[in-house]
Amino acid sequence: MCAIIERDGRFLIAQRPARKSLGLKWEFPGGKVEAGESDCDALHRELMEELQIRVRIVEPLTPVFHAYEDFSLDLIPFRCTLLESGRLESHEHEALRWITLDEIDAFDFPEADIPVLEEYRNMVNSEW
Repeated sequence: MCAIIERDGRFLIAQRPARKSLGLKWEFPGGKVEAGESDCDALHRELMEELQIRVRIVEPLTPVFHAYEDFSLDLIPFRCTLLESGRLESHEHEALRWITLDEIDAFDFPEADIPVLEEYRNMVNSEW
């Protein structure tokens, strides 16, 4: 699962570690659901472990299944707001950025994230 975390008209993206698959691509923070864990519980746990932050889940987005050459994944996205304005501490990523929708094209996202980005863009544009 992953989180589109909003704050002050921007949202958070994270750069994958160079040593991992899809290295240095940008993504939404999140992680894997452990056995017996709900998607929401997993999201809260992963965000605390990876970034030391708490969020409020606003709404789910459409899940995405994507098959890469060497693995596949079910991406379960959630739109969230940041609950604490403290300093982000990245324990898993090369870099973190708060960006606007207008800045998306400057970042290289994995293919699985593209439908999530499009749905999010459509949601935000319809709210204006």
